Amino acid sequence: MEQQEPRARVLVVDDNEQNRALAQATLEDDGYEVVLAVAGEEGIQQFELHKPDCVLLDVRMPGMDGFAVCARIRSLPGGESTPIVFLTALRDVETFDSALRAGGDDFLTKPIRPSELLVRVQAALRLRRLGAELREHVELVRQQRDALMRLQLQKEQLTAFVVHDLKNPVSSMDLHAQFLLRDRALPEQTRDSARHIRAQAQALLRLIYNLLDISKSEEGRLAPARARVDLRALVLEAFTALELRASARSLSLREAVEAPAVQADPDLLRRTIENLLENAILHAPAGTAVTVSAVKDGAEVEIRVADAGPGIPVEMRARVFDRFVQLGDGDQAVLRTGRGLGLAFCKMAVEAHGGTIRIEDNAPGAVFCVRLPDDT
Repeated sequence: MEQQEPRARVLVVDDNEQNRALAQATLEDDGYEVVLAVAGEEGIQQFELHKPDCVLLDVRMPGMDGFAVCARIRSLPGGESTPIVFLTALRDVETFDSALRAGGDDFLTKPIRPSELLVRVQAALRLRRLGAELREHVELVRQQRDALMRLQLQKEQLTAFVVHDLKNPVSSMDLHAQFLLRDRALPEQTRDSARHIRAQAQALLRLIYNLLDISKSEEGRLAPARARVDLRALVLEAFTALELRASARSLSLREAVEAPAVQADPDLLRRTIENLLENAILHAPAGTAVTVSAVKDGAEVEIRVADAGPGIPVEMRARVFDRFVQLGDGDQAVLRTGRGLGLAFCKMAVEAHGGTIRIEDNAPGAVFCVRLPDDT
């Protein structure tokens, strides 16, 4: 009878109960044995007691942090060869460099994605089993991977700085455009130019806030500040922000809001509707209408943004919510630079509320359907 290979044992050290539960469920479902520890000192004790095959180690913990725990494990018998994967919500170069200096083998950012967690653990265990003759090549690949990861983190950090610093000058442009529009003595042509400047400044601000909120979502920091939102007033506010763009394309904006209110973050919901409207305006044919409707459906509110454009093929409907993706000629998804974040932001904002977003046919056109839980 063939002897069954023993299950690999993974030690999870994290002071956050939800993170521990997610990691445990993910790993046990894939056949791993899981040992848990809620603090650094306990993690070291569990390592000595259970001799795990891999360690998942949180960086920020009260008392002994993850870097100190890693250094202690490396000094224990068997600890020098045990793969250690750091878990952190801090996606920056300094944390990454500190993880490498402490002796970490890999670096995984929170919020934890179960599929990515499994891939990282499997890769760490496979590398441990490699023969000595391959380890030199593995180390070279690891160094190249770490260099690429560090470069990516530097790029993200620079982008965050640039985006954050853009807010003030763009807001100033919008403010000066509003100041010009208050002057009734200006010629109509000048006022029209000021209206266009303001519309473009607001579009740029939407892009900036989309980038900032997507970064927050990836770090698990996008937390809606829920309040009672007057849906019709919010939709009309979004219409005001985009009426110039709609009129330039000979489109009309219509509302059919029947749900009086919803419990949501007013700013996130307004920008979600604005982004969906902006997308609809971009694809709707001249002379047609873009409609925003909302109805109460049991314990949820459904908001629908409909256009009469070319529609979206069923096979592309999940991909349009990816970053930098749009539908191009021949209904093919193509990459574009500089924009393509509006729908990605919508998905993240809606899911942060515990809601869902999907696409339906409008025959012709597309309908973006947002469903939000509601207790108003």
